[in-house]
Amino acid sequence: MRRRDLVLLPAASCLAGLSPAAAQPIRVVVPFAPGGATDIVARLVSEPLARLLGQPVVVDNKAGAGGAIGMAEVARAAPDGLTLGLATVSTHGVNSATQKKLAYDAEKDFRAITALATTPVVLVVHPSVPARNHAEFLAYLKAHPDQLNYASPGNGSLGHMLGELYKTSTKTAMVHAPYRGAGPAKNDLLAGHVQVLFDNLPSSLAIIQGRQVRALAISAERRVESLPEVPTFAEVDLASNNEPSWFGLVAPAATPEATVQRLHGAIVAVLQQPALKAQLKAQGLDPLGNTPQAFQAQIVAEVAKMKRVAQLAGIEAE
Repeated sequence: MRRRDLVLLPAASCLAGLSPAAAQPIRVVVPFAPGGATDIVARLVSEPLARLLGQPVVVDNKAGAGGAIGMAEVARAAPDGLTLGLATVSTHGVNSATQKKLAYDAEKDFRAITALATTPVVLVVHPSVPARNHAEFLAYLKAHPDQLNYASPGNGSLGHMLGELYKTSTKTAMVHAPYRGAGPAKNDLLAGHVQVLFDNLPSSLAIIQGRQVRALAISAERRVESLPEVPTFAEVDLASNNEPSWFGLVAPAATPEATVQRLHGAIVAVLQQPALKAQLKAQGLDPLGNTPQAFQAQIVAEVAKMKRVAQLAGIEAE
């Protein structure tokens, strides 16, 4: 266990129902590599959650197969409230539409606890692309079909789905360039080997602000404070592309209701803390904290949506 991943806390165990001496660590499985948006959310939330519960919280990265490896481990874990999963649009939407042999059922193998936050998906391009705004980019795509490459973290990933949704929505053509993860995809974008990327805002915000790439549109209800000059997809007449990405916590399906409610109450209280709100906002994240029932409905809707997108784009489950 790495010291930096373990958050040890003073007692605040009325919510936890455990004394500090008896408290066992809660393991939050992040089904992606460190450094991405999912990992950022988990680490921001884990420290104040641990302080509130008076119970250690460990962030455990289990990457692979678009998040399927880590989530399958959560589904198989003991339903004691000590193993949670950081669910995303990829793990609880995309994978159900693109992986034939998925080792879990996103709708049935978990207890939804709460959605932690939403984040916009941002369309970014390399500076070599001769477009200063979305209208110019769209005009360039229409005049130069299949001459730009868009990167994604892999076949059937969220980035792949969003790229294909964009192509069908705009009736344009780009070449899909799948990578083995978001990091390599972003590195090749920065190097100019690919020209376009659809990414969760937290992982691209620094390179946008550093003017290493150009942001052209963002999926959000309104423009975000950190990028006020970037229009929403709705503003550029692409309302179908304007839904943000989300992150939430789930537990194994057999987790008792009392445990789910205890965790839900603690997490919602943490999400209301001004310091955490400010940290999330600085990363381009909007805190949520909905009910388990609302989050479960959100998951069901995401699975249905991604299956529609996969069918529309002709992406077959592998």
